[in-house]
Amino acid sequence: MTDLRREPENATPLSPEEREGLRPSHILTHEELNEIEQQNILEAVTWVFSRRHDPVDEAFGRKLHKRMFGKVWRWAGSYRKTEKNLGVEPWEIYPRLYEAFESTRYAIQHLTYSPDEIAIRFHHGLVRVHPFPNGNGRWSRLMADILLVYSGAKRFTWGGSGLRADDETRRLYIAALKAADNHDFTPLMEFART
Repeated sequence: MTDLRREPENATPLSPEEREGLRPSHILTHEELNEIEQQNILEAVTWVFSRRHDPVDEAFGRKLHKRMFGKVWRWAGSYRKTEKNLGVEPWEIYPRLYEAFESTRYAIQHLTYSPDEIAIRFHHGLVRVHPFPNGNGRWSRLMADILLVYSGAKRFTWGGSGLRADDETRRLYIAALKAADNHDFTPLMEFART
């Protein structure tokens, strides 16, 4: 069991103020935190696929993050105000998200890529911004899945293991994201469908 006060390797570190945003006071370990976050995410997944939403919408993105993490974190659905080990600087969040949403909307309207590639590029654009204090990968993967489902395609499997911070699947995912940083989206598309 990993003490909640120690950040796991490859995790986005939270500031002391962000850590104070934890709602349940009984959580002491990362395993407990992961479990309660997963329960909240499952409720959000049920909600999001029970009605139609526009996933290429900034306000919907914030609402989804709040649905995914709002029972766990007070700051859920609010953009970060601190710099992180990845992502853009806080003042760049809005303009970079605008670019990600608009380029995705353009790709959908003009059929620039296949539905899978549009969703992967959307995911990559969102995760590069890293708009929230935490939960960005899970949020951006779900955003891509919503986009796929609404286009008539099946959701991605994302490696199938839940992407825990210390497993090989997560290492493959990070390597695929880094390839996409260099405009090679093939590894990320292959990973998403494995």
